[in-house]
Amino acid sequence: MKEQVVKTRRKKEEIAVADDSIFIKGARVHNLKNIDVSFPRNKLIVVTGVSGSGKSSLTIDTLFAEGQRRYAESLSAYVRQFLARMDKPDVDYIKGLAPAIAIEQKVITRTPRSTVGSMTEIYDYLRLMFARIGKTISPVSGRVVKKDDVKDVLEAIKVLKEGSRVFILSAFKTHRNRDEREELNILMQKGFSRIYVSPFSATQKENAAGKGTTYSIEDVLSNPDDFKKAFKYPENVYVLVDRIVAKEFDEDDEHRLGDSIGTAFYEGEGDVYVEVDGEKILHFNNRFELDGMSFEEPSPNLFSFNNPFGACPVCEGFSMVLGIDEDLVIPDKRLSVYEGAVAPWKGEKLGRWRENFVKAARHFDFPVHKPVADLTKEQYRVLWEGNSYADGINAFFKEVEQNLYKVQYRVILSRYRGRTKCPECGGYRLRKEALYVKVHGAHIGELSEMPIADLKDWFNRTSRDFTDFEKEVGKRILIEINHRIDTMLSVGLGYLTLNRLANTLSGGESQRIQLTRSLGSNLTNSLYILDEPSIGLHPRDTFNLIRVLKELRDLGNTVVVVEHDEMMMREADHIIDMGPLASHLGGEVIAAGNYEQIISNPKSLTGKYLSGELSIDAPKKVRKWNSSIIIEGARQHNLKDITVEFPLNVLCVVSGVSGSGKTTLVKHILYPGLKKLQGEPTDKVGFHKAIKGDVESITQVEMVDQNPIGKSSRSNPVTYVRAWDNVRDLYASQPLSKIRGFQPKHFSFNVDGGRCDACKGEGEKIVEMQFLADVHLTCEVCHGRRFKEEVLEVQYKGKGVFDVLEMSVDEAIDFFADEKSILTAIKPLSEVGLGYVKLGQSSDTLSGGEAQRVKLASFLGKGRAAGKILFIFDEPTTGLHFHDIKKLLASFNALIEQGHSILVIEHNTDVIKSADWVIDLGPEAGDAGGYLVYEGKPEGLKKVKESHTGQFI
Repeated sequence: MKEQVVKTRRKKEEIAVADDSIFIKGARVHNLKNIDVSFPRNKLIVVTGVSGSGKSSLTIDTLFAEGQRRYAESLSAYVRQFLARMDKPDVDYIKGLAPAIAIEQKVITRTPRSTVGSMTEIYDYLRLMFARIGKTISPVSGRVVKKDDVKDVLEAIKVLKEGSRVFILSAFKTHRNRDEREELNILMQKGFSRIYVSPFSATQKENAAGKGTTYSIEDVLSNPDDFKKAFKYPENVYVLVDRIVAKEFDEDDEHRLGDSIGTAFYEGEGDVYVEVDGEKILHFNNRFELDGMSFEEPSPNLFSFNNPFGACPVCEGFSMVLGIDEDLVIPDKRLSVYEGAVAPWKGEKLGRWRENFVKAARHFDFPVHKPVADLTKEQYRVLWEGNSYADGINAFFKEVEQNLYKVQYRVILSRYRGRTKCPECGGYRLRKEALYVKVHGAHIGELSEMPIADLKDWFNRTSRDFTDFEKEVGKRILIEINHRIDTMLSVGLGYLTLNRLANTLSGGESQRIQLTRSLGSNLTNSLYILDEPSIGLHPRDTFNLIRVLKELRDLGNTVVVVEHDEMMMREADHIIDMGPLASHLGGEVIAAGNYEQIISNPKSLTGKYLSGELSIDAPKKVRKWNSSIIIEGARQHNLKDITVEFPLNVLCVVSGVSGSGKTTLVKHILYPGLKKLQGEPTDKVGFHKAIKGDVESITQVEMVDQNPIGKSSRSNPVTYVRAWDNVRDLYASQPLSKIRGFQPKHFSFNVDGGRCDACKGEGEKIVEMQFLADVHLTCEVCHGRRFKEEVLEVQYKGKGVFDVLEMSVDEAIDFFADEKSILTAIKPLSEVGLGYVKLGQSSDTLSGGEAQRVKLASFLGKGRAAGKILFIFDEPTTGLHFHDIKKLLASFNALIEQGHSILVIEHNTDVIKSADWVIDLGPEAGDAGGYLVYEGKPEGLKKVKESHTGQFI
């Protein structure tokens, strides 16, 4: 391999760069300090470093932005105005850049139509498979619906007994405003000369006229007696298209027969009748009909809920409609029908519905004393739909709707209305004609409801039974479907179903689904940039993910991964360690090389943690607890009627493989359940028996996620922790402020008064460039200092208000050492490891981990005054380096010392080891999960053989 030498302007040293590597020279995006860095091609490269060290700036904002920009530049100016414009990165040049694809750690869609199936393209291939090899089954008779053509009629005639007399007929039809005579005249003009009166009726199929008779059309028109005889039974009259004797047909005979049959199809408007020896009549039609029903011919669009042709006409492809909400009608499924489980069946008048149902139940063995949750599907259906003995809930609401002119009935209806499954399509989103089409007994909606792992088994079973035709047509389709399903299983998503809504996925799940789509496309010589793909993955599944990334690399791609996972670093071909610290203290390449080189580099903070020189030590003793919250009988989604105890005033971790039920238990039952008990508005609470324990001791429940802390570009950490109010008060109290009449509002960049009128406190102006990236210009009036000149002249210790915004948190702590109120508010930012962040740094430049820690700092600042809070963290180690996790755990301990409780959903083994109490769910994902595998102290988890988590601690 040749090497060329690239001389840098800043250093006298020379950097050897492989000819086929991607080389960045002079990167200065955000906090990057004019760095040069090389990415070897066709390798798995991990970029690591503490939060805020410049990893995303280097990968997403430099590498990907330039790759996208170059692609956009190749398009016309007209097209470019519709694309998401990315800023040109501040870099000298990038050499050897390949087409770039970024797979970021966020839910990429918010549309309620997008599903896992459509995102992975598996559903698109399923649509094609059903359109090409699916059989339409009549719901009346269960027979296959098929359309006849000339070839089918020809084949039927060819198998008849030699010498059989065959008539090819089409039904005689009178059209609007024409009588029989007019029709006969028109037939003569078309070239037909005979009609035939058959003993078989086209509609009744019974011998109504004795022996069949042929009439000349001319005779029928000229002779009234013949006319009368012929049309005695009009439904038995046919147009005689051709007549033949069955024999071994040669090619010319087949051509003649084919023409006759085609003519009969046309004349009979899709119907052809073949009478054999006057004894039987065969009916063929080229319409897609059976059992008196017309069916739609299968086409890919028939199976698309995003297309008006295929979408259910009632719910328009959304699967939900406004109707009677089952959860409102039966709010407590622990009760039986006898105990009043059906909420509207109460009171003197409406209670008779319950009484009537209970009395009639003995006739059909309905268990009125059994909790609704334990009823079988059939019993539950009877409760709603009723039967010949008793009226169900649906009949009750039908009566309510008939009495809507009375106000009390309108109140009842409004009380129980909500978003519910579409009654027309049953939640499958498709019109009913699409659900008649089946492949080996299953329609496309049933396949979409299967977990991916079960779908794989279904394909393995059914593909063995495919006919030769199905194998030939479905060969390529099955290759594409199986490839994507295998990738989904490899990245730990076998528990998802194809109809799962995309906007209900976590960021990690969404990212791995995009990875599945990218692998399915089989691109080569491309640059893939992934932002922490191991998020939400149990260590057991990380190994499979690494295998998938290596597969992507082996296709001939360069795979760059922003990652903190130790397993990922061990398997990487090349590691780039950013640092040494974060923000303005970072932005440099500390070390680059393979795993051994990183470990042996004394400057690398990552290397010290990997080698064991630095570590996150488990606490020497676990905290004892006296009170707890208990969830009894959790049965939402895949939870198997489990009872779980969450201790208070300690660090409690919920662990388990991806899809084992952690999010369901904590975010769908515990969090909304506690909110509801406190009388606060919340989402629908997942199904459980009860929440018990020391609930009253919790004054507040807080979900601390990694969403941005503010949507405005003026939002920043110092305003979020409420420290800026104190700073404004301080500056408003200065002598010059009093002379000039300045109030605290004059030192705010969010309201008019003291802020610059030209840029509205932004410090810059944005010039819209249509098909080019927007240009950010420093404000010409305030020169980027955000305030009016007379406001900036007010100083404290020689610093103006803008100078304070430019300080880092640690600098501000020293500067405001005498101001206790400001110090109390900003000190928690330093304690959670954000001492490097500037007070005025825009919140949209903070990483997810930084945003989460700003929120954490705001709670630390409130201290005991906030009461006793239960904090729920969903994977707080996302985006955090080992060094940051150490600081995060210290912050958790500080909150617990203030009397709060912390509950964490986590896969990180360092956090699990540091917990006081561990709740492990599993043992597997999906239907094989949802069990309580272990609850207790972390050391006890190692002894549980069924626990995958225990094997990694």
